[in-house]
Amino acid sequence: VLPRHSVEKAHANSSSTFTMDQSDEFYLRYYVGHKGKFGHEFLEFEFRPNGKMRYANNSNYKRDSMIRKEAFVTPLVIEEFKRIVQASEIMSLDDKDWPEPAKETGRQELEVVLNDEHISFTCAKIGSLVDVQSSLDPDGLRTFYYLVQDLKCFAFSLINLHFKIKPI
Repeated sequence: VLPRHSVEKAHANSSSTFTMDQSDEFYLRYYVGHKGKFGHEFLEFEFRPNGKMRYANNSNYKRDSMIRKEAFVTPLVIEEFKRIVQASEIMSLDDKDWPEPAKETGRQELEVVLNDEHISFTCAKIGSLVDVQSSLDPDGLRTFYYLVQDLKCFAFSLINLHFKIKPI
């Protein structure tokens, strides 16, 4: 069984569209989902070192179909994601005392490569700050909770701006 949290040296990505040396490498992926009455329902977004943004949202509720979007973002957007992650100090945390994912409630995952560090967190879906306070590591889980809120807000803003169908 692999550990839920790992810190390791990141590998260089040679497919970068804009220049970013290994000491500046950045990758981010967030996933939240569960398997239930309507099948595998999830939301996932990813930002790659070459600026590629990927988004997927799968809900089978009322026979909805999967939404997939891809676009490229500028180096400035990647730098802002890096700034948000660095400011959160998430790279120094460990998820060993966070609630384990449960089949009933689902799971969330955050993977970040920042410079030469690689973290991968997995925990149960967090419904509210009450869930955070009742955990064994409320300070670390609170950092994760607020970071995820910030990342989702920024990612959704980019997706909505880029894929706006109707003019304002």
